[in-house]
Amino acid sequence: MNSKKNEPPEEKDIVVKQTLTSGPLFSELLERYNKENITIGVIGSHSALDVLDGAKREGFRTLVVCEKGREEPYIRFKRIIDEIITLDHFSDIFNIQDDLINKNTIFIPNRSFTVYCGANRIERGFRVPIFGSRNLLGVEERVGPHNYYQILDQATIKYPRVYNSPDEIDGPVIVKMPHAKQRVERGFFIAKNKEDFEKEFEKRVIEGIIKIDDLKEASIEEFVSGVPFNFNFFYSPLFDRVELMGIDRRFVTDLDGIVRIPAEQQLKLGLKEEMKEIGNFAVTLRESMLRYVFPMGDYFVEATKKLYPPGIIGPFALQTMVTKDYEFKVFDVSMRMGGGTNSFMGIGSNYSSIYWGEPVSAGRRVAMEIKFAVKQQRLAYIVT
Repeated sequence: MNSKKNEPPEEKDIVVKQTLTSGPLFSELLERYNKENITIGVIGSHSALDVLDGAKREGFRTLVVCEKGREEPYIRFKRIIDEIITLDHFSDIFNIQDDLINKNTIFIPNRSFTVYCGANRIERGFRVPIFGSRNLLGVEERVGPHNYYQILDQATIKYPRVYNSPDEIDGPVIVKMPHAKQRVERGFFIAKNKEDFEKEFEKRVIEGIIKIDDLKEASIEEFVSGVPFNFNFFYSPLFDRVELMGIDRRFVTDLDGIVRIPAEQQLKLGLKEEMKEIGNFAVTLRESMLRYVFPMGDYFVEATKKLYPPGIIGPFALQTMVTKDYEFKVFDVSMRMGGGTNSFMGIGSNYSSIYWGEPVSAGRRVAMEIKFAVKQQRLAYIVT
C-alpha cells in the first residue's frame, strides 16, 4: 500500500482543485499547526471507534471527547486512544477549542457531533479544523431551506415522492419525524393512505411516541417497496476520485423483532414498530448492479461542488431502496462518517481492497487522506 501508484498525484497534476473556503484566519491557524504532530479527534459516539482505530493504524495521535456517563467503550479500548476528554455535555466542546487547537487537532465529524453540538453552531463557531466540508453538515436534514433533496435534484438522482402536507397523501407513505422523548432517534411510521395517516399519527401522539408540534418538521414520503442498501462512498480531493468503500444494511428496533415472527402472531400481539436504528451489517450487491451505483456517487459529488463549494470531502453515504424493477431511489443521505461504516471496522470495507490491495475501513481511509495531505503539504484541500 506504500507503493507510488497508491499515492495521490502531485498538486501540479491535478486538473480540478479543491480550495479552502473558511477565510484567511483559518488559513493562518492551519499554517501554525505542527504537521509532524497531528492529533485526530472525534466525539465519543456513533462511528468514533472506527475513526480512532483507523487513525492509530496510520500512526496518528488520537483524542476522543466523551460525555459524562458515556465513556465506557473508550475506556475499554485504550490501545487506540491516547487521550480521553470527559465533559458534562457534548456541546461543552466549544469551551475547549483552544486546547484542541494547541494539540494540532483535526476533528472528524460524525452524526452525534452535529446532533448534540448543532450544525449551524459548528459551521460558525467551531474554530478547530474539520476534515470535510462543514457547510454540508446541516444539509443532511430533510426540511428547511438547505436540505439534501436539492442536491439529489441537481444530481438527477431519483428519490421517493415528497408530500408537502398530509392533505396531499394519495397512497402508502412513510412519515419521518423525531421521537418525542429520544430526540436523536426516529418516530417514523407507515400509513397506507390519508385516513390511516391521521389514525396512526393520533395514536402515536397519545402513546407519547411523537409530538403534535413536530409535524411541521416531518418529512412525508412515498413508501417505496424494495431492498434497502446503504452505499458508502469516499470522495478524495487529492486523487480527485469517488471510491465505493462498502455497502451495509441496518437493524431496526422494534421492526426487526416484529418481522421475525409469523404474520398471524404479529396481528395477535399488536406490536408497534418505532424504527430506531440499533446496528448495521455488511452486505454486497449483485455485481452487475454496480454499474448503477458508481454514477450516483459521481453525480452527487458534482452536485455538492456546484451548490455548496468546495463540495463533499471524504465519506458520505446514499441510503437507497432498490425496487423489483431495479430502480435506485435514495431515501436518506449522510454527509460524513456514516452509521454503517463501522460495520467494516478492523476488517475493512468490502470494496476497499480493490483500490488499495488490502481491506481499508472508512476510519482508516480518512486517516490515509490526512496522511497523504500532510506529506504533500495540501491539508487545505481536505479541511475546512
